[in-house]
Amino acid sequence: MSDYSEFVRGDRVRANTPPEINQAIDIEIAATVRFYASKTNYEINKKIKELDFEWDIERYLEANAAIFTFIGTVLGFKKSRKWLILPLIVSIFLFQHAVQGWCPPVSVFRRLGIRTRREIEMEKYALKALREDFMSS
Repeated sequence: MSDYSEFVRGDRVRANTPPEINQAIDIEIAATVRFYASKTNYEINKKIKELDFEWDIERYLEANAAIFTFIGTVLGFKKSRKWLILPLIVSIFLFQHAVQGWCPPVSVFRRLGIRTRREIEMEKYALKALREDFMSS
């Protein structure tokens, strides 16, 4: 299966990401699952635990917003009030993301391969299937 659109339906970040970037992320997920197909359950378990701690794009956006808001506020009070535009821009971006599922930092993060929570969960689900978690007795 090379098209995961059915599994990630309703993912606003994917819907607002260019198809070639989504495809690159999907190819990476498929390659990882193929790689682990020949691994032991112990190795698969390790990978699943790593995925449990992987930051998704929402977390990157939140951390990025917090950092730039803090920097802009500190510089706004210490150096020049002009720096207060930075937290304003960040808040506009966060609002835009909340409403549309996209904002300029999303494009950057997606190009860096940062995944949505659904994409991470899709990989975990596939790995659990390899581990035969869903086999009936």
